[in-house]
Amino acid sequence: MVSDTAAVALLETMIGLYSPSYHERALVEFLVDWMREAGLGAWRDEAGNAVGASHPPPNLGEGEGKGLLLLGHLDTVPGFIPVHREGDHLYGRGAVDAKGALAAFCVAAARVGPSLDQPLFLVGAVEEEAKSGGARALLDRFAPQAVVIGEPSGWDRITVGYKGRLLVDVQLQREMGHTAGPGGGVCEEAISLWQMIRDRADRWNEGRNRLFHQLDLYLRSINSSNDSFTERVDMTVGLRIPPGFDVEAFKSQLSAQAGEASLSFRGQELPFRASKSTPLVRAFLYAIRAQGGEPRFAVKTGTSDMNIVGPAWDCPIVAYGPGDSSLDHTPHEHILISEYLRSIRVLEEALRRLEDQD
Repeated sequence: MVSDTAAVALLETMIGLYSPSYHERALVEFLVDWMREAGLGAWRDEAGNAVGASHPPPNLGEGEGKGLLLLGHLDTVPGFIPVHREGDHLYGRGAVDAKGALAAFCVAAARVGPSLDQPLFLVGAVEEEAKSGGARALLDRFAPQAVVIGEPSGWDRITVGYKGRLLVDVQLQREMGHTAGPGGGVCEEAISLWQMIRDRADRWNEGRNRLFHQLDLYLRSINSSNDSFTERVDMTVGLRIPPGFDVEAFKSQLSAQAGEASLSFRGQELPFRASKSTPLVRAFLYAIRAQGGEPRFAVKTGTSDMNIVGPAWDCPIVAYGPGDSSLDHTPHEHILISEYLRSIRVLEEALRRLEDQD
């Protein structure tokens, strides 16, 4: 039985193993060893994910997972934050996004998984903060009956939807001219293109008051350069895509109106919203109430691995985990230890309740 003290030690160790995207190996190896010592079958798969199972298949790493899947991620954005405690607060990169959720998954799976009749799988995926390579590698190998994504929601909230995403890379280049000459330079043209996209978003958002249904824009980067003969601007625009927004039409229209600018598109993920009327949701509602909470639903303006696996697996799915998501990617990232421990109890109760409903 994993004690609360051991659960906190697990989280603290995981946070201390710095694991920005593409540098998760040390954490994967630690987590595989931890899961084995906790009584779970565990292995590192071909994509580099840490995989655990309450009822391991005869040949570890082979065969599809057809039970319940807890899918968290191991990687973080760059920027190491020294791990330290201040009372109930535990600071460190990944404390919220999303090692808190993954550690809670590990402890709950170790405590409850072996007693369940249905198989319980646990994955610490790599590269979620990059191109979701870890989650994509699971699509053809798992056919779960239900999925819980490990992302911060707060211990008493269930996330059922995420916006989509699109990145637009813009390049403008032309021969140098005197600043006193006619016409503007490439910097002005890039800003005009940004404003055109901004105006399009404003038109889309008219009458749409809820954030989840608005098109969000952000200017991710803009850089100018010249070699004394050619001037150039490179700009990246990010879009957070709401349900109902026609991404392909937007790309076609923008390309047609971009003038001399060269455009490329990447990082596209469509928005996804899960059903609230599933046994999985009911299990979490019951579990949160059992811990004295009043459960609430959330939809997020960012993206997660739910955008990848939700449409592909077409099964009941939610995202759940401790932590305040407003601290994601910030230099102040920290989690409340008491909330982390409470989320473990919610997960334990939800897993038991889900099996009872079956």
